[in-house]
Amino acid sequence: MLSANLVRVRSVKNRLVPQYLDTGAESWRDAAEQVLQVYRGKQGMAYGDIEEELEDAIGKHPAQIVCRGFAKLLEDRCEFETVSGHPPEDLRERVFLAATAQRRAASFDRTVVLQDVARALGLEFKHVEQGLFADLKSEQRFVKFDDISVTRLLERYNVALAQAILLRATQVTAEIRNETPARFRQLFRAVKFHRLICDFEQREGTVTLRLDGPLSLFTATQKYGLQLALFLPHLLQCRDFDLRADVRWGAQKKQKLFVLTAEDGLISYLADTASWNPPELQMFVELFRKKIEGWTIEDEADVLPLGRGFWAPDFRLTHKLSGKSVYLEILGFWRRRSAEQHLDRLRKYVMQPFLLAVSDQLHIEDSELKGLPAEIIRFRQMPLPEEVARHAEELIVWAN
Repeated sequence: MLSANLVRVRSVKNRLVPQYLDTGAESWRDAAEQVLQVYRGKQGMAYGDIEEELEDAIGKHPAQIVCRGFAKLLEDRCEFETVSGHPPEDLRERVFLAATAQRRAASFDRTVVLQDVARALGLEFKHVEQGLFADLKSEQRFVKFDDISVTRLLERYNVALAQAILLRATQVTAEIRNETPARFRQLFRAVKFHRLICDFEQREGTVTLRLDGPLSLFTATQKYGLQLALFLPHLLQCRDFDLRADVRWGAQKKQKLFVLTAEDGLISYLADTASWNPPELQMFVELFRKKIEGWTIEDEADVLPLGRGFWAPDFRLTHKLSGKSVYLEILGFWRRRSAEQHLDRLRKYVMQPFLLAVSDQLHIEDSELKGLPAEIIRFRQMPLPEEVARHAEELIVWAN
């Protein structure tokens, strides 16, 4: 994430316009490669030494603010650790006490003090000297770097510019159009995972999310702002979207508008898992279509309100003769705690009957399923298509 002093943005009337980089421009690619070389192959080097090398590499670069932005993003991909044969706090305490005792005796010799401490602890002199301030950031040792290509670093920088602006938002509205059910489910899982305050509206293939920004809240604005920024890469995986954010910008916190659309070309750095389904579910769908002639099964496109949360059922089953349909929700690939919370929301807010297939691996008792307007189907590896179809038949008859 970029800090405020590294954000390149222009103010055009009441709008904020980030200065995104052209990822194909040789000048930016060369600058990114130059900064990358500072962090590659530096295992064992002290943090302070890397900082000095970085300063030598970019201290006089004409686009220094961009290079420092690269460095910030790369440092976030680094792992440093304190390397000391003995806890530095204990070393300092022993050395300071020994030094004080020497001064009281009207003599002081730094080498003698360190030698005495080393002897008392059974350490070598150099290990006491090196470990005395080993926990300071400048002395921490570089142990790991999650390398990245030049192209990905430039793409990550552009996303970070937008994220830094969202940290100062009061309200964010995102409109997502013509997405797959899997994508909507992924998006709403991200809203819940990041614990964002959100209302939504759905109409004709379009979903509008209204998210509170961190500066609209009275407490925990920094933590909430970070969660909102971390939500952005999920949105960037959508094919067609518009985002509008009301932002308080600058020292005077002037009200500004930030607009981001799919046409801006920002590329998410997250792995795209929206189209992935567990193999057991894929097999279930294939078998259902092969064995069950009277019903069709499709991924459900609707996103339904669930209190202040959301529900995107897994499938819609449609009876071919009557045209009636029912939702099918499969609880088989959830964490136990998440499943419990989801069941509570379904019980509280869902009024229409639906099918609920529950995996035995979740160890959910019958008592925990009471009060749900659902036909319950138990399964081990995957739901049986014939059993699902039978319960669906009973459900539409009962609904009449």
